[in-house]
Amino acid sequence: MNSMKTIITIFFILMSNFAFAEFFKDMSDRIKNNQERLSYGVSVTDFNKDGNFAFIVTGFRFPNLILSYKNGYLENINTDKLFADETRSTIGVAACDVDNDGFEELYFLNTDTYSGQKQFSDRLLDNDKNIIDLFQLDKNLKSLNLTAGRSVVCVDRNGDGKYGIYVANYGGPTRFYEMKKGIIVDQAPLLNINRITGGRAVVSGHILGNFMDIFAANERGPNFLYVNENGTFKDVADNLGVEDTFENGRGTTLTDFLYRGKLDIVSGNWNGEHRIFLNNKKIFKDIANSEFKVPSRVRTVISADFDNDGFDEIFINNIGEPNKLFKILSDGELKQIQLNKGLEPFGLGTGAAVADIDNDGILELLVTHGESGFQPLSLYKANIQKPFRFLRILPKTAFNAPARGATVILNTNMRNHAKTIDAGSGYLCQMEPVAHYGLRKGEKVKSVTIKWTDGSLDNFKINQLNKTYIFKKGV
Repeated sequence: MNSMKTIITIFFILMSNFAFAEFFKDMSDRIKNNQERLSYGVSVTDFNKDGNFAFIVTGFRFPNLILSYKNGYLENINTDKLFADETRSTIGVAACDVDNDGFEELYFLNTDTYSGQKQFSDRLLDNDKNIIDLFQLDKNLKSLNLTAGRSVVCVDRNGDGKYGIYVANYGGPTRFYEMKKGIIVDQAPLLNINRITGGRAVVSGHILGNFMDIFAANERGPNFLYVNENGTFKDVADNLGVEDTFENGRGTTLTDFLYRGKLDIVSGNWNGEHRIFLNNKKIFKDIANSEFKVPSRVRTVISADFDNDGFDEIFINNIGEPNKLFKILSDGELKQIQLNKGLEPFGLGTGAAVADIDNDGILELLVTHGESGFQPLSLYKANIQKPFRFLRILPKTAFNAPARGATVILNTNMRNHAKTIDAGSGYLCQMEPVAHYGLRKGEKVKSVTIKWTDGSLDNFKINQLNKTYIFKKGV
């Protein structure tokens, strides 16, 4: 009898889902040679310097991929064996310009064991004439990371466009790599952030001040919130209420929850209550509603305007249970969106990233799978049925690289909406380095303000919609 009730319940749930217009459409058939594999992290960057962004997809004992959009399809264009690196267990990835040549390098985080010492070191790949691993140069061998980790984020701690890389290790000290006179140096001991913890997710941006701060979501211990004090860091998580000591942090992202020009923290906890930490005069308060708080096996958390209606959504990627999607309304309320496509109730989601990979003004969502079983990649896109307007802002450093960690504020007659240029790795993944805005009905754009990584502000007039603007610092 109970089993019959269960079947009936599932039937009505499925039927109710079909009653709604599909939010996403499944575009997975647009991925060429989309074989079952184990994948975790994703980054979005122009690594091969062709002027177009591509999805960088890690392989866990499978080849790393460069998925580029060509002729209506995503296809792997990588031919380099070092880049593919299919013998290693790559999970996290982030792109940033560490050598100030105007192009982003790729940090691949390898984790062949759950915690502590590992067999394979991480890689830092530079595509200068040919692809090389900077860690394998003799001068850098002493800086190898041989501790298991989970996520990696790029941080311009001095605000000069020179990026370092924070590695959230698990069961070993945090790393913070910078390039000094051409040599990779771990600065974490000097900065007093070489803490041993269960590092899971990390984000960086203008959370508290004028420089890039760091929020690290940890497992089996308190979270860290490092305020950047002119290039040094001080942990204020306990004082500001985001330590969440008794939860196991996983996916996290920065979002402007009230459309007021200030970044807040969304933190997903593994089988624990999910948080929305509202930044109110440097005091954080969890304002997540009961639906959002429901515990899940969360992985990556993404905030983006998928349907270009001017209201952001929060996508919660889960493993082994349905994904979730919430729309952030103008009054700060959350509305759960019913999903069918993108729900993936049996999906083994391990990572996700967004980008307008085909340059049509609508974001694509790429979801990776792995850990518990082999599955192909998934690609989704909002099913928009009516005309839309959008605006995309790509800030660049003085070196002409994406200004990851900068904040873009859209100024209109309806809102002042802050978005961060994603520096990585809310959990294993990094989004495109673009602030993407859908526009509301009747909304008039006045300007955009860019808060650069040194805290300086530039205001730019917007004369045309439905395009991508590139603004370079100092120009």
